[in-house]
Formats: sequence, structure tokens, C-alpha cells
Amino acid sequence: MFRDTVRKFYDKEIVPHLDRWEQAGVIEPAIMKKMGEAGFLCPTVPEAYGGLGLDFRYNAVVAEENSYADSMVLVTLQSDVVVEYLVHYGSEAQKQKWLPRCVSGDTILAIAMTEPGAGSDLQSVRTTAVRDGDEYVINGSKTYISAGQTCNLLIVVAKTDTSKGARGISLFLVEADRPGFKRGRNLDKIGQHAADTSELFFDNVRVPASNMLGEENQGFIYMMSQLPQERLSIAVSSQAMAQRAFDEAVNFTKERTAFGKKVFEFQNTRFTLADLKAKLQVGWAHLDWALSRHIEKELTADEAAAAKLFHTELLWEVCDAALQLHGGAGYMNEYLIARIWRDARVMRIFGGSSEIMKELLSRTI
Repeated sequence: MFRDTVRKFYDKEIVPHLDRWEQAGVIEPAIMKKMGEAGFLCPTVPEAYGGLGLDFRYNAVVAEENSYADSMVLVTLQSDVVVEYLVHYGSEAQKQKWLPRCVSGDTILAIAMTEPGAGSDLQSVRTTAVRDGDEYVINGSKTYISAGQTCNLLIVVAKTDTSKGARGISLFLVEADRPGFKRGRNLDKIGQHAADTSELFFDNVRVPASNMLGEENQGFIYMMSQLPQERLSIAVSSQAMAQRAFDEAVNFTKERTAFGKKVFEFQNTRFTLADLKAKLQVGWAHLDWALSRHIEKELTADEAAAAKLFHTELLWEVCDAALQLHGGAGYMNEYLIARIWRDARVMRIFGGSSEIMKELLSRTI
């Protein structure tokens, strides 16, 4: 019932606007309020803070419908990634102030982690937060920040002790209207054009000490603790996007004629699709397993890394094969498969690249 409600909402409120948002390079922030009103944001937030108090399966339903529509609405960033930091590490005052606004969509979240010289290697973070009385002064820059143009609350990753490497990292809540905070350009990406991605700059941005999220110098531990859910979320989205690419290929090949018969009737087409169908079936079964383990708090970091690796690589395999089965039409932007193909490419990179996932997994063997 929940999935049916989400799908109807997407058909009415999201899908008709996708092309326009793609051209604009940004999604109108008002859509987040509509999603909040419909009850689709942050399902796991406890009822005491305005949420529904549900489990992560409801996040997964929204993520699947979002990706199956090839929508770049940053709902998974809000619900699956950033809000969890507030839920798990926020003070009671921070929770009371921000969580209801996250659920309603009035507050749009982002996490400012990546820097020009620091991606997966968090110990190389150069942004600093220096204590000055009852405040911290933040200086530095970030890049590739999803929702950077539209967010109004950020979790900023900064060094509070530069002598400790990654162990000297802390997290701060930074409101986007604070003096010294500046948004850079909306970055020009290969795909996911509607998902705004930005450079951000912090020039002596002062925040009260009460804006620290959790304890000082514990940021690295917090981020490592949240990565399994983030990577599972990426796996969920990748599987749904792969399914849409497959479905587009099936529909196209059954309609398109070549040499007097449907493209689907060629053995190469049918065998290619049969192979992909089998892999997708395994993927859906694996997701159910991973979600069940996550809900029971049993999903390990290496299992989440394996899920992220498998499903993003499967996505790329399916997308590339689906585009190939479209022939020349697949290279035309008027066909959805072209956009899915572009949008899929980054899934093997963000949240930890496939190479990083392999490195993490190899350490557990």
C-alpha cells in the first residue's frame, strides 16, 4: 500500500517535471515540502520528533520508486544519509529543533565531506574548526556536495585537532545563512543533471559550540558507523535503476523492427536479456537479505560494501547492455535509456568507489 501511494505521487508530482529539472540543473526545493506533506521523507525518524517511526524498508520503497523513475530528487540523501546523523548523534535540543523540519521538508539537508584533495581519504580533510570561547570558527572549502545549491542546513566535516589525522575530525551543524558561508558554482556533471552538486566555501564561519554534532573528535567514528546504511541505500537505488534500464530495453526491442522482424526475436537480444534477467533476480533477492540484516542491526560494514559494489556494477552492466540494444536510438537524449546510462555512471564512484569497496572487502578475507 505504501509503495502504491509513493508511485502515484511520483507519477503526478515528479515524473512530469523531470525534463524541466534536467534542463535547469536543479530541482525546485518546494518538491521536498510536497514529499514531506505526503509522508515520504525520513520515515525512520521517531514519532516524538514528527516522524513515522518506521523501519528502513520504507526508506527502501521510496528509494526504489525514486530511482525507477530516474528521478534525481535527493530524497535518499535526506532520509537515508544525513538525517541519521541527527537521530543518532544530535543533542535533545538539536533533535527538537531540526528533525520535525527535516520530516516536513522545510529543512533540506546536505553533508559537506569531500574536499578538492580529500575524498575517501578522510584524514586528508583540511577544513578546520577552531574553538573561540563559546563558538567554533570554520574555515575551508568543500566540493562535489550534493544539494549544495538548495540545502539550508549542512553537516560540515572539519578538523578540530589537526595533529590526529582522521581521529581529529568533528561534525558541525551549519545553517546556510551564516555569515562567511558561500555557495560556489553548480558543477557541470556528465549525468544526474537535476541533482545540484556544488562547491562550498567557509570563510571564518562562526557557529555556537552547541552546533557541534555529538562529541569533539568523534566525527570519523560517526561517519564510519553510518556508512553501511548509506552504501545499502546506494545499492537499493542502483538495483531499481537497473530494473528500469532492463524494462526499457525489453519494451524497445519488442517494438523495434530490423530485417523484417522485431529486434527481440534475434537470439542475441533474447539471450542478452535472459542473462540480465537472471542477474536482476539474484540482485533483488540479495537486497531482501541485506535489508533484513540491516533492520535487525546485523548488516556488517563489509557486507554493506559488498552490496554497494555488486549492485552498482550490476547497474552499469545492465545500463550499458540496454543502451546497446537500443542501437543508435540509445545515443539519443530523447530516449530515457540515454539519461539512465549517464545517471548510472557515478553510482560506482560516490559513497566509496568500487575500488575502495574491493580494498575494504579484501581486508576482511
